[in-house]
Amino acid sequence: MNEQISYVDRLVKTFLSTLAIIITIGLIMVWSASFILAAEKFGTSLHYIIRQLIYLGLSVGLSFTVSRTKYSFWLKYGYMINIAASMIVGLTIVKGVGSAAKGASRWLTFGGMSIQPGEIVKFTVILSALSFFENWNKMDSKERLKHGGSLFLPLALLIKQPDFGSFSICFMVIAFVCFLSSFPRKYFYYSLVAGGVGGIFILFSQAYRVKRLLTYLDPWKNPQGSGFQIIQSYMAFANGAAFGQGLGNSNEKLFYLPEAHNDFIFSVIGEELGFVGVFLIICLFIAFIYFGFKLVLQVRDRIGIILGSAIIFVLGLQALLNMGVVLGLLPTKGLNLPFISYGGSSLICNFFGIGLLLSVVKGYRDQLQGELRYEARKSASSKDSAAEESETEVYA
Repeated sequence: MNEQISYVDRLVKTFLSTLAIIITIGLIMVWSASFILAAEKFGTSLHYIIRQLIYLGLSVGLSFTVSRTKYSFWLKYGYMINIAASMIVGLTIVKGVGSAAKGASRWLTFGGMSIQPGEIVKFTVILSALSFFENWNKMDSKERLKHGGSLFLPLALLIKQPDFGSFSICFMVIAFVCFLSSFPRKYFYYSLVAGGVGGIFILFSQAYRVKRLLTYLDPWKNPQGSGFQIIQSYMAFANGAAFGQGLGNSNEKLFYLPEAHNDFIFSVIGEELGFVGVFLIICLFIAFIYFGFKLVLQVRDRIGIILGSAIIFVLGLQALLNMGVVLGLLPTKGLNLPFISYGGSSLICNFFGIGLLLSVVKGYRDQLQGELRYEARKSASSKDSAAEESETEVYA
């Protein structure tokens, strides 16, 4: 038992050390990618990095707090939490409340700060989906309709914003949770096919999405328009070559590459640190996903395994999609690179997921310690009984 607890502790340390390295590189690259833009817009090159450090402090505090709670609490209220998160997403499309940029209303702005509620529902749908699919057989038709409708409400709102990137991630994580749950297999496959057809319809229902797809196929057709961003990303990687131009020496961040400190920060890494830096980031995320899944699979509770696996899945999926977009392997979507890109909403929500994961692990560790204490008491009781029997024999 002690060996298992020690093994879990080592896995947690390795997992968190990998995450710490990713975050440290992220802070360095946010400063490098943003200091010229920050100086131009705000008169100080430290504007973005200071805000990112504040977001990081808040994120770590939230993660620690969540990790000390029982994850069963979050699952119990997952339905209501997802409804609340969906209502916040809905506010973004209300005129005069949401902030629009580049044809999309994805932000809420107050007190000089902006939040992106779409980042929240990437994790709240996990809670709601797990509760819904695991309790499917216990629900009547009315309850299934109510809970199912609440689960897919944020998807409809994300399309309305529109935010097809977050919609895609939420849809895939719901499918992932459904597959791992006790939801009937035949219904799962029917739903997956229907969802895939619906996703294709949504993709081709808007002209700008079709335009993005055509740009992905041939960005050079409109190099100064829709293809500009991805072409600049290509140039960043080409400039970086094997070993890069050196930290802080990116040319593309000089107002050529849009969102250099956010969605396309991976391009700046490629230009400044070269193939070596790109390969390092990819290896770090592979290690993060590997140790995350390995840690979760130590847990005995099936619900905890599904919850923890879904969290690692959504973080790994977003990293994969961001890298795919920046490298030109996928059509352009508004997705950042977890723990590396600038952004408070993303960082705080991602750390909320990490807190949930650590809560699952803590529950398992507490269970092991409880069993260990029980075995110790049982062993002590056995020794006391043996001693009493020995004394009885002596007096006899």
